[in-house]
Amino acid sequence: MSDDDLSDFELTEFTHDGKTRSVYRKGTGPAVIVIAEMPGITPKVLAFARQVAGIGCTAVLPHLFGVPGRDPNASTQVALKTLASAMVPACVSKEFVVLATGRTSPVIDWLRALARSEHARCGGPGVGAVGMCFTGGYALAMATDDVLLAPVLSQPSMPVGLTKTQRRSIDISPADLEIVKGRCARGLTVLGLRFDSDKFVPPERFEFLREQLGDAFVAVELSGADANPEGTMPPHSVLTEHLIDEPGQPTRVALDQVLDLFRDRLLVTA
Repeated sequence: MSDDDLSDFELTEFTHDGKTRSVYRKGTGPAVIVIAEMPGITPKVLAFARQVAGIGCTAVLPHLFGVPGRDPNASTQVALKTLASAMVPACVSKEFVVLATGRTSPVIDWLRALARSEHARCGGPGVGAVGMCFTGGYALAMATDDVLLAPVLSQPSMPVGLTKTQRRSIDISPADLEIVKGRCARGLTVLGLRFDSDKFVPPERFEFLREQLGDAFVAVELSGADANPEGTMPPHSVLTEHLIDEPGQPTRVALDQVLDLFRDRLLVTA
């Protein structure tokens, strides 16, 4: 796969609390905020966004890090350089929580504001959100806002699971988690995706989410053998790098489950 020029996406900017970021948008209909994994808005993240747009939603991609459209898999050297250029600034930024437990990343306030703005722009009953890997837990923290109706946590990897406490947690504050738990009790569904062999997303993290959210947390845990063998790292990215986009493939079934959640919660008719 080569670099993507994003020519079919509209480029705008969004400002909240003094912070301005680029936002890429494609489609019409209710908004789905697609929060890219490291190293950023790659061609495979864009392919997922196009599938979101294809069901009748507006895919909205905030640029948080990396170089939009760059293919990180052009070569090993390029992959390492691309990952480092995104990962290092993000890890030292005060906007992103990497190791701390019981904290919501400060960037979430900006993303919640973006979701409210996109809801006003795109209409519908509310918005959806997908976080991936480094941003996997962001959709959960965004769900404190009633405008978010369809949160998806794809391989949520933060905080880094170095300790038992870190493995049995996700990057959200206790106060925010209590709000989300209340919403779950009133009917919110939270979808989580991981490969069972993924060391970056320990099983304890999904156990914690089951305990906290109950039946509202729908866990999709795939065998590592179901991952695309052409991926450049061990099984990890369910919707992008390790997706096998063919009917009947477990990763394709998982993708369809995500799209069905958006259909059920966002594409409703009166």
